[in-house]
Amino acid sequence: MDTKLLELLVCPVTKGPLTYDRDKQELVSRSARLAYPIRDGLPVMLEVEARTLTDEELGR
Repeated sequence: MDTKLLELLVCPVTKGPLTYDRDKQELVSRSARLAYPIRDGLPVMLEVEARTLTDEELGR
């Protein structure tokens, strides 16, 4: 994931920052508790495509 692109992208739900999970190929919004998939190198920034994060994943 291009770091400059990551700096520009925000969560479409909360408008908050995202972090990149290289192992899972996802962009993570901790505030929204969502993980957006990256498919073929492109982030899919649609809430309906996002996966809900568990408490364990959030470290709670």
